[in-house]
Amino acid sequence: MKNLILTFALFVSVSLFSQIQKVEPSFWWKGMKNPELQILIYGKNIAHQQIELSNGVQIKDIKKVENPNYVFITINTDEINVSKFKINLKDGKKLVNSYEYELKVRNPNSANRESYTSKDVMYLIMPDRFANGNPANDSSKNLIEKSDRSNPNGRHGGDLRGIINNLDYIEDLGATAVWLTPVCEDNEPRTTYHGYAQTDLYKIDERYGTNEEYRELSQKLNQRGMKLVMDYVTNHWGASHWMIRDLPEKSWIHWFDQGENGFMRSNYKTTSQMDPNASAIDRKLALDGWFDSSMPDMNQKNPLVLKYLTQNAIWWIEYAELGGFRVDTYPYNDKEAMAKWAKSITDEYPNFNIVGETWMYSAADISFWQKNSKVGEILNYNSNLPSVMDFTLFSEMPKAFSETDSWDKGLIRLYNVFTQDYLYPDLKNMLVFFENHDTERWNEIFNSDPKTYQLALTLIATTRGIPQIYYGTEIGMRGSKPKGGDADIRRDFPGGWNGDSQNAFVSRTDEQKPFYDFTSKLLKWRKGKDVIHNGKMMHFIPENNVYVYFRYHNSEKVMVVLNSNEKDQILDLNRFSEMLQGVSTGKDVITNKEFSINPQNKLTVGAKSSLILELR
Repeated sequence: MKNLILTFALFVSVSLFSQIQKVEPSFWWKGMKNPELQILIYGKNIAHQQIELSNGVQIKDIKKVENPNYVFITINTDEINVSKFKINLKDGKKLVNSYEYELKVRNPNSANRESYTSKDVMYLIMPDRFANGNPANDSSKNLIEKSDRSNPNGRHGGDLRGIINNLDYIEDLGATAVWLTPVCEDNEPRTTYHGYAQTDLYKIDERYGTNEEYRELSQKLNQRGMKLVMDYVTNHWGASHWMIRDLPEKSWIHWFDQGENGFMRSNYKTTSQMDPNASAIDRKLALDGWFDSSMPDMNQKNPLVLKYLTQNAIWWIEYAELGGFRVDTYPYNDKEAMAKWAKSITDEYPNFNIVGETWMYSAADISFWQKNSKVGEILNYNSNLPSVMDFTLFSEMPKAFSETDSWDKGLIRLYNVFTQDYLYPDLKNMLVFFENHDTERWNEIFNSDPKTYQLALTLIATTRGIPQIYYGTEIGMRGSKPKGGDADIRRDFPGGWNGDSQNAFVSRTDEQKPFYDFTSKLLKWRKGKDVIHNGKMMHFIPENNVYVYFRYHNSEKVMVVLNSNEKDQILDLNRFSEMLQGVSTGKDVITNKEFSINPQNKLTVGAKSSLILELR
């Protein structure tokens, strides 16, 4: 009897401590340009067991790390002629556990998928605050934080189904690409609605829905000729991520021995990446310091980390049929590793667009991060990052539209931004915006003035680049970050929840209509205007706080006039004669009003208004 009990105990011990608990990625695809696949296998003391593959599949490399609970194996998928094989865990000759691995067939033309370009308008949504399509998933027994709509910083219940249910609204608005703030699992104890402290990079947060629903959203957007843009985070994970709780090796993250649990806060001075005068300690703290104690900073210099992040990104592109990435906190990452990351993705998908959050205020600093930058070349660096965010324009717009005219104030600020365009290698591929989920709401700054909103939207919709708008601003939504914190600039969209007093998805109030109607009219017009997507730009120095610029190519011209004054302004068109030769009329794209245009005429522009004239 004793021997029987001992045998049973040994069996239980092996069963409990030598199981395959996780395999990542859980499956892959045949026919990738890079056939090399690194598979993470996780289980208690798994490194002490033997790993063999079935069906004659060969392990090209096996990597063991400090933590015996991890093994990384590398295979060549081009050499595998079966769709499935088993990863066998053995103790001597005894089979302890196995995992069936699948190599799927790629969708036709997957490698050449379309991505967002200057033809698109990007609509930014914070899913928890947009629409609750499935109240049953508001909370999950598997996740710590529960739904509490009364808590401004809590989970409110918005989800993927809510977005799917309102695609007609987004399309009718004129948006063609949808950027969601992160929707992968964020199982931190509190303030998880923003999603930037992810705890499982291969799983959609259950409070948003499922992996399948995320793919469904992408597919339904694609059917409409629209694209889904994933907010990808390479710089940090959540402290509750299962790999952070059981680190493969200490160098998986940036660890500060003098800090509690390795934590040391970043100084956020990412200009140290390029600064020739920066001290080593300042540069290290900027790049290796943590965003917060709940967000350990990832070490992309570690080849295993970089490979993990690269494969995870490609997995989501392939699985969810994505149309692009926006990458959070781009300059906080190791720039050499990120150049490899971006190149690996764009090598696999040549048309795939990635925009980095390059939150800097100098055009030279921002342009450093765009692929083939001459500024980057000064430091022998090429980021391979296709697109950057124009934070210079963003930072100048509120001042430009609120100041009275002077030598260096008012709309001259906009002019000065565009005089720096020579620094960028790809002007069409820049994200232009006047707010997002991290900034003060535009309508808060300007007291819900539809005229100032219309001026701002006119600018980003008609200048070079890819316009991005933030959910709710198109109906006048407000929010004060200084007064109410991040939660106040991330309010619930009216009508997204059963019982809401008003449903702005269906009908707008008299206060909301001037915002929405102008937005929809302008963005729908923009869809078909190649001259806006690809044309050149010529601008004229603002006079009397009126800024005039033209978008043009061989077959078409558009004249844009921004009047930021409280009074009507009369323009002498002779000043713009070099762009008006051969032009006789101009049609306002918003009102359809026809104007007689020639250099001998005057043009009256209403107070606090814009004109977008198709010239003929």
